[in-house]
Amino acid sequence: MKSKFTRFIHLAKQSMLEHLQENLGKIVRTLRSEGKITENNIRDTLRSVRRSLLEADVNYKVVKEFIENVREKAIGVTVTKSLTPGQEVSKIFHDELTRLLGVKQHHLKTASMLPTVILLAGLQGCGKTTFAAKLALMLKEQNHKPLLVSVDVYRPAAVQQLEVLGKQIGVPVFSEKLKVVKRATEAVNYARRQHLDTIIIDTAGRLHIDNEMMKELEALKKALKPQNILFVADGMTGQDAVNTAAAFNERLGFDGIILTKMDSDTRGGAALSIVNVTGKPIMYIGTGEKPGNIEAFHPDRIANRILGMGDVVSLVEKMQAAVDAEQAAKLEKKLLKQQFSLEDYLDQLRQIKKLGPIENILDMVPGFSKMKSKNIKIDDKELVRAEVIIQSMTKDERRNPSLINGSRRKRIAMGSGTHPSDVNRLLNQYWQLVKMSKQMSKMKLPGNLSAFRMGF
Repeated sequence: MKSKFTRFIHLAKQSMLEHLQENLGKIVRTLRSEGKITENNIRDTLRSVRRSLLEADVNYKVVKEFIENVREKAIGVTVTKSLTPGQEVSKIFHDELTRLLGVKQHHLKTASMLPTVILLAGLQGCGKTTFAAKLALMLKEQNHKPLLVSVDVYRPAAVQQLEVLGKQIGVPVFSEKLKVVKRATEAVNYARRQHLDTIIIDTAGRLHIDNEMMKELEALKKALKPQNILFVADGMTGQDAVNTAAAFNERLGFDGIILTKMDSDTRGGAALSIVNVTGKPIMYIGTGEKPGNIEAFHPDRIANRILGMGDVVSLVEKMQAAVDAEQAAKLEKKLLKQQFSLEDYLDQLRQIKKLGPIENILDMVPGFSKMKSKNIKIDDKELVRAEVIIQSMTKDERRNPSLINGSRRKRIAMGSGTHPSDVNRLLNQYWQLVKMSKQMSKMKLPGNLSAFRMGF
């Protein structure tokens, strides 16, 4: 039996989702042979889930209500012929998790007279400035014309940080040296003159909630009458994020919640508590450091991920947004005609990188949680290593990998700063992909994505 210390170390290495997936997987296996769900065969299950949620720093009252709801709906359920007891319980868990996460997706409100004003609020260090740029890029890609403005006059280089991010994503930043409220109102006027349809206002934060900060936010709210006030919370802080959100909502009143840093190995209990405690929906989550690492929040899809069912809809949406359909069609034809070279493989790897952290993407693949439970890790560095190895090859080697013998492998490894075993692994992956191409061509995905999917 594991010691408490060993168990603690194991949990510290797992995210809340992984730990919950592991426990729910055990539930399904335990109940598989049962004909009916009873108090006895679900007791240990619920105890294990309660512990997982509390260790994830989910609010105690939320955990209690969740467990009671599951128990009430599960006990006495007669398993239908088409489902196993484990599947019945999984469905109950899915429904309750979806309810806990907010049931449906919520969208930004649009102003009747443009621009639409979005006011971001939250504590210092929660990721407001980075999120402002992510949201601006997302809106830009949806054919909006956003404007960024920082009214943080306290943090050194706050405006400069936003200007750098704005330049990086190609979105204008309003940075006139005016007082807080005046700067915000002038930014709105500037947006109207420039025919920009959305303005995202990055406000100042503090290390803790104080009266001066709240007064400033209230003044901005009164002057701007924003269509959307979004509270930005650090998803890593768990229950602290929930308590802060409740305090902000009581004083300011916001429309939606943003959870940042949700890609980290974190307790992550904020996602399962914050909607219940505040009564406000989660609208977006930050899933990485890059400007494109932002997702609209879909409660049912997140519930699927927690249960290890994947999220195929979000995966396809990401692929359709990132993949050049014409290029994907060409790659597919090359695969089917056995003309797929390492240059084509490199193009495919680069497109996969556009999707974000690879492990986040694979979490959307049904069944991937089983691989993670076996400590099979997918490292983003593998994509970078593969790219460097292919770039170290000659044009002839890339176009005809059959030329690569032992001495060439050593030269490629030396040129890329890797080992011959790394080169061998890449070549093996390439040949497996070519070998699978005929079989995979029978599978269909929405859109012209069949070539792209083979990278997985």
